[in-house]
Amino acid sequence: MRIAFISDIHGNFTAFQAVLADINSQNVDQIVCLGDVVTMGPQPVEVLNKLKNMDCLFIKGNHDAAVLNPEIAGQYEITHYLIPDLHWCRDQLSSDDLKFIDSFKPTQEIQLPNGVNILAFHGSPLSPIDIIQSTTPVETLDVYFEKETADIFIGGHSHIQMQRRYGDKFILNSGSVGNVFKFVYTPGTVPSLLPWAEYMIVSQSENSISMDSRRVYFDTDTLLQKVRESSLPGADWWLRQYSK
Repeated sequence: MRIAFISDIHGNFTAFQAVLADINSQNVDQIVCLGDVVTMGPQPVEVLNKLKNMDCLFIKGNHDAAVLNPEIAGQYEITHYLIPDLHWCRDQLSSDDLKFIDSFKPTQEIQLPNGVNILAFHGSPLSPIDIIQSTTPVETLDVYFEKETADIFIGGHSHIQMQRRYGDKFILNSGSVGNVFKFVYTPGTVPSLLPWAEYMIVSQSENSISMDSRRVYFDTDTLLQKVRESSLPGADWWLRQYSK
């Protein structure tokens, strides 16, 4: 059993295509999308059209919730300078697109054939805005996972890949497909991006479990051309990324 976990596509269809090509070469049995699919990037419609035609489980991220309710975007910790991008993205979407996003679940449980249980979420099982990092105190993790019995926890949101053992459990982060942060985000800073996409494959073979954190390079020049052709308010930020 091989499950691919993708997260934080953020309207970057160019990176998403590269990741899907890699997934298609990996004999994957299931794909789980951990949320934040359309906002920020120049290609939200293309991303959604592809996702709608995939046999995939979907988690609702904080940006997904915000694009459905932009008037309360602050509650989902959407930074003020991203609000114009949020409204731009919503203007590109149809009512059917919004219904599709609204169908995403807060968490998904998956059981592997050997009985190992996986719990998927965006930020934490409690909230899509919680951030779990390699340095998150155990006391905080105890709160997030107090009522959970899964063997493996996996989320997105931080845009930083991670594999961390927590007692007899694993906490994983699949990274970001469309917005790979160079450093862990801290409030008041503007993130810089790395020129690749990330996702993760969790595999079970008999009594063995493995986690494969994958990095996939994509054509950043093509993405930036899409940005130039769009009317995206945050285009200047994108155009400053991927310097050689």
